[in-house]
Amino acid sequence: MNSNFNLEICANSVDSAIIAQKGGATRVELCENIYEGGTTPSYGAIKLAKQKLSIDINVIIRPRGGDFLYSDIEFDIMKQDIDFAKQAGVDGIVLGILNSDGSIDTKRLDELVKLAAPLPITFHRAFDVSRNPFQALEDIIGCGCRRILTSGQKNKAYEGIELLSRLVDKAKNRIIIMPGSGINETNIREIKEKTKATEFHVSLREPIPSSMIYRNEDVNMSSIDEIDEFEIMRTDYKRVRNIIEILK
Repeated sequence: MNSNFNLEICANSVDSAIIAQKGGATRVELCENIYEGGTTPSYGAIKLAKQKLSIDINVIIRPRGGDFLYSDIEFDIMKQDIDFAKQAGVDGIVLGILNSDGSIDTKRLDELVKLAAPLPITFHRAFDVSRNPFQALEDIIGCGCRRILTSGQKNKAYEGIELLSRLVDKAKNRIIIMPGSGINETNIREIKEKTKATEFHVSLREPIPSSMIYRNEDVNMSSIDEIDEFEIMRTDYKRVRNIIEILK
């Protein structure tokens, strides 16, 4: 990997993580339920990923989709999942937690950072729905996180270039600002040049047709109409290679 950048792949399965590694990614963020923005992967997925991969594996600790205001039970689940992830030998933890007023829940975040130690913490896109990005930046730094995954408080990182650039400048190497969301082959060069970021979070998935021959089209297991249950979304090797060449 070129020392001037790090490429993290959002891997929605162990298969995707393996493909990401073959394509030359620096690191994977392992998650499940990608249509909900990613939730904690199963214990089996974490253990198998550790057996199959030699690159860094960061695991998202997110007990459900939706907002980032967690109940006491959900917070306890997060702590239990961090304990297991550490036992499984992962290389980093990805999480985020907010107060109801949109500020960073520094009390709970500090507890999770200490629990995960010595593993580095990436504060995920809960940052993008925080009330004040610059106060959030300082709060997250104060809690000892290693990086922030952010789209610049827009749906897509390309739309948030201006804020991303300001965050990189404000961070002053105290924390890594890692742009993510909607980054692809057509915009990563411009995002890199304008933000001066050195780490990037991408998905690069493509649909893989199901091998099912018999298909009952009258039954849909998902409540999300847009999901085609006869295709599987998986990281695309060629796209990973292409984006690395662009970054170089």
